[in-house]
Amino acid sequence: MKKPDYHILICNSYRVAGDAKGFCNKNGGAEFIQYVTEECADHGIDAAVSSTACLNVCSQGPVMVIQPNNFWYGAITTDRIDEILDALEEGNVVEEYLISE
Repeated sequence: MKKPDYHILICNSYRVAGDAKGFCNKNGGAEFIQYVTEECADHGIDAAVSSTACLNVCSQGPVMVIQPNNFWYGAITTDRIDEILDALEEGNVVEEYLISE
């Protein structure tokens, strides 16, 4: 198996008991997984997209993390995802959406 260039994590607020009940899930986390997957394909970005358990930054959610860059983006929307992926494709970062450095 070829390792993808990026691993994009979308918080889905899964808890220890397995229930998705947090902020990210209630605000589109599940729908963003398919959207990011399709947009990466459209942009020619080689990425694996995964859902995660709670990333513990609910106040800044929904959250998307791009590895290996370690970019943590908060309050993502489809418009922001488009901007983030455009920047990623060009080797840049959208600083205004970062929640950590």
